[in-house]
Amino acid sequence: MASLTVGDVAAPSGRRALALFTVLTAQCMFAMDLLIVLVALPRIQHDLGFNPASLTWVLNGFGLAFGGLLLLGGRLGDMMGQVRAFRVGLAVFVLGSLLGGLAQTPALLVGARILQGMGAALAGPSVLALVMLMARDAREQARGMSLFIAVSSVGASAGLILGGVLTEYVSWRWALLVNVPVGALVLLAIGRLVAETHPKPARLDVVGALTATLGSVALVYGFISAADHGWRDVGTLLSFAAVLPMFALFVRTERRHKEPLLDLRLLRDRSRVAGLAVMALIVGMHFSLLFMLVQYFQRVMGYTPLVAGLAYLPLTATVFAISHFVPRLIVRFGARVLLATGSLLVAFSLAGFALLGEHDAYFAAVLLPLLVHAVGIALVFAPGTVAIMDGVPDEHAGAASGLLQMDQQIGGALGIAAITSIYAVNADPGRYASGLPTAFLGGAIISLVAALIALTIRAG
Repeated sequence: MASLTVGDVAAPSGRRALALFTVLTAQCMFAMDLLIVLVALPRIQHDLGFNPASLTWVLNGFGLAFGGLLLLGGRLGDMMGQVRAFRVGLAVFVLGSLLGGLAQTPALLVGARILQGMGAALAGPSVLALVMLMARDAREQARGMSLFIAVSSVGASAGLILGGVLTEYVSWRWALLVNVPVGALVLLAIGRLVAETHPKPARLDVVGALTATLGSVALVYGFISAADHGWRDVGTLLSFAAVLPMFALFVRTERRHKEPLLDLRLLRDRSRVAGLAVMALIVGMHFSLLFMLVQYFQRVMGYTPLVAGLAYLPLTATVFAISHFVPRLIVRFGARVLLATGSLLVAFSLAGFALLGEHDAYFAAVLLPLLVHAVGIALVFAPGTVAIMDGVPDEHAGAASGLLQMDQQIGGALGIAAITSIYAVNADPGRYASGLPTAFLGGAIISLVAALIALTIRAG
């Protein structure tokens, strides 16, 4: 079977569609895996003996490694070839999934989750780069990006549904092990379907990679530590104190390095920077909602993992359905209008969730704000991706893709950590719903800030 050369106009459409499906299957796994174990956390804690503080690292280990290393992963994809980076990263991700599914101790599970995140960080940026480079014209690029956005935007909530089904009927371990056969098939197929892109050998910016990763990790860990140990904890303060020096050194390094990890010229575009800010804030609020609400379903409403996962089905279905129409809306109204509107809808939905109490019913109190939230998210993901990726040269496709996905992952991890911190300060022990109003109102305010930032994007 001959490989599909990137940009080969003679390749059969069925072959091209299969190649696109194969690459997006990996993206679906990466998008799902941050939260796929969330509904299973109580059973993981029981089976492996996690204490409450360390249990959060089942989520945070993956998120920190994925988000912190994405920029490096994007650069390595440009340097070594996108297909090679994709295959190596996916192999590491599959290995981490296998080790996590077989783990017998908390340390082994957290280590496996970190390994998963490292693999996803290497392979993830190559997904969008390959989607863009395989397209023969602007129409195919738009279609490929639309599919990429749809898969990415529904991935987290779809992961909760799949995680609930597997936890309920098989075992929480299969929330991780399911990646092994699927990932193996993708690894076998990708080399036969897509030929390697042209590598761009360069001297790796080691200092830039270290400072970007350490700065990102320190920022997220500071919020995580604040939620677990308080804002005055030594670890919290040291983490926040390290953030500015790390990022300052990163910027200084990138300006002087002949072959930087990130070409800072990509950040001179005001609309791109605004798109990054809006995407980070709204993804953060989206992930924090998923994180807080699934616990409400299980701890207050008494749902099983399966029912808690299925409770997100209206969200997943709505986002997927609306994402189909968003490209046409972008052409008609422009990214700025959609980003501002979507951010406002997310703010309204979170304000609605702030009304949740200990005796509310799903259809009466949850469904309507959940649907409003779904529409808002659908109106943010595609326009945000367009604003960030628009005008990026092909030679920087991997780095820009890494920047986009780093923005989403770090934004998601920060959102969960920040809203959890607000919740922890205001919750009464033993009454989970007591801290939700303040936490969700905080999220609504952050979403309003995102809407204001969206208005600074160029019209059109």
